[in-house]
Amino acid sequence: MRTTPYGASEVVGYGAAAFAAAITLFYVSPWAALAPVATWCGMLAFFRDPDRTPQGGEGDLVAPADGRVTDVVDAPHPFVGEEARRIGIFLSVFDVHVNRAPAAGRVEHLLYKPGAFLDARKARASRVNESHELGLVTPDGAHLLVRQISGAIARRIVCAARLGQTLTGGERFGMIKFGSRTELSFDPVCYEAIVKPGDIVRGGETLVARVRARAGSLKAAGGREAPR
Repeated sequence: MRTTPYGASEVVGYGAAAFAAAITLFYVSPWAALAPVATWCGMLAFFRDPDRTPQGGEGDLVAPADGRVTDVVDAPHPFVGEEARRIGIFLSVFDVHVNRAPAAGRVEHLLYKPGAFLDARKARASRVNESHELGLVTPDGAHLLVRQISGAIARRIVCAARLGQTLTGGERFGMIKFGSRTELSFDPVCYEAIVKPGDIVRGGETLVARVRARAGSLKAAGGREAPR
């Protein structure tokens, strides 16, 4: 099982601690020595990083994270526009937590916001929790926004993407360590959401929105200049 490099420090650090604890506990009880080993195996499972193949056609949007869709709502955002539609995805501690680009695009917006650590399933968490925004401009000129949002357990957001970097559809760009929420916002004039609350999605693979227009027509339909 491959693990993400974003969790290397936790995997190695806790692995060393678990090994030391297992050796110590073995002299007390061989069964007790299994506890730190089992916990470390759980850590490995949390940081797993499977390969994914994006579904859909050129320009369609795939899920930026694994988890369960909690909401599909209209939610304006300065980078996307007043007509932005947002898909919210809740990630439990059992889900893969690596975040992926919903489509190919150039990184034109990065913004970290400190905040609270409420349960990511609560609607208020989207407004007040710690978050990191990544804005992409697709080759067609459409604006997409992915928000990584901390939860009650999550305390660290990792975003390895840099301004000006070009990501491919489904490419890994970061993760949220432990339970969390990820949101994808887009212009509904350009894309049609095809998921609903309760659906289970897989990051970098599950098709969540289909493109309505292609090539230069996206700019006419709602493409905007990236904020400076």
